[in-house]
Amino acid sequence: MKIQRKNALVLGASRGVGRSIARKLASEGMRLFLPWFDWPDSCREMEAEFAEMEAGHITLEVDLRNPVAIGEMVDRLQAEFGSLHVLVNNVERGGMPVVHGSYNRPVNAEQWQLEVETTLHAKWFVFNQCLPLLRQAEQAAVVNISSVAAVTGRSGPAGLLFNDGYAAASRGITSLTETWARLGAPTLRVNELMLGLVDQRHGPGTRGWELLSEAERGQLLEHTLLGRTGTPDEVARAVLFLIRDADFMTGSCLRMDGGFVLGSERVPDMPNGVL
Repeated sequence: MKIQRKNALVLGASRGVGRSIARKLASEGMRLFLPWFDWPDSCREMEAEFAEMEAGHITLEVDLRNPVAIGEMVDRLQAEFGSLHVLVNNVERGGMPVVHGSYNRPVNAEQWQLEVETTLHAKWFVFNQCLPLLRQAEQAAVVNISSVAAVTGRSGPAGLLFNDGYAAASRGITSLTETWARLGAPTLRVNELMLGLVDQRHGPGTRGWELLSEAERGQLLEHTLLGRTGTPDEVARAVLFLIRDADFMTGSCLRMDGGFVLGSERVPDMPNGVL
């Protein structure tokens, strides 16, 4: 898929992984529409960074939990860009147990709903309202960003970082990926990138990681076959692959976790046997 001078909607570009994805796509010659909502300092930094570029990127405040606001965003995108070729569905809210504690605490009465609305429901709203524009393109691609919380749930060392609502919402994303791939074929490819522990996303640079003890961090890294966390730039390169290079790939989930899911089981030495 040729992406130079094509248009992309990138969610969550105000921080961390989303910002790296936006930078990577911009460097490849794409024009970006970048909605933002909270994290005001990061949003101002994002606006300033992309305003300096000459491609005509657009930033806009949008609550992606609100279908009316999403509709207005898509109308603005169509008016400004005229077309849409790529959607990077990178919006989530993951409440870490080490930060938020139990959902049953009164202070967290809304946390479950917030995680599901943002991590799963917002993706659904955005995709459905963008689908008519994406179908108009000769070639288009969607990348859904999810988490290995969908596989692990709140268990093992990751139980300090992945809460129940976030894990359940993450598991739902795979179902949406497969359904949307069927809806979009043959011109619209839809794939999923399932992330493990990444810097600024369940790794170093997050409040939850800083709250962990050295021993707890060590357990998480020991559980990861590659022995380290991922970087936002590594995620951005994987997203670029799914958009630009994976022309015969749709409805697939690519797990990028450094071997975290596999790390719970190690291969034992081969026994001598009895024969």
